[in-house]
Amino acid sequence: MAVSTTVTGKYDTGEAMCPYRLVLEHVTSRWGVLVLIELLERPHRFSELRRAIGRVSEKMLTQTLQTLERDGLVHRDAKPVIPPRVDYSLTELGHEAAMQVKALATWTAERMDDVEKARQAYDEARAASARAS
Repeated sequence: MAVSTTVTGKYDTGEAMCPYRLVLEHVTSRWGVLVLIELLERPHRFSELRRAIGRVSEKMLTQTLQTLERDGLVHRDAKPVIPPRVDYSLTELGHEAAMQVKALATWTAERMDDVEKARQAYDEARAASARAS
């Protein structure tokens, strides 16, 4: 099923390497979502961001930040001091994306009880169907 052009604009979402799909993957990736939401609060140093997110490897956080920086969502500010200091913050574009991601995260948290009920009903129906077979 193709996504409406009113949503995607000029990009064909049927193409595997479509720029639209790649950015969507970056913004909604496991670590991308958490980085964007965390940076909404304030700029962070790498180690602060890693602690705030939790359970992310240094390699994955580095890759995520580089990807989001390349997409124009994150700004990396390296200060020429000793020891080196690098701060990460959202660009204007990144702030827009982060607000959208945070809205989805908020909706998910608010609707989790309904999701759990749906999962339980689904699992019970599948179990009953399996027993009947």
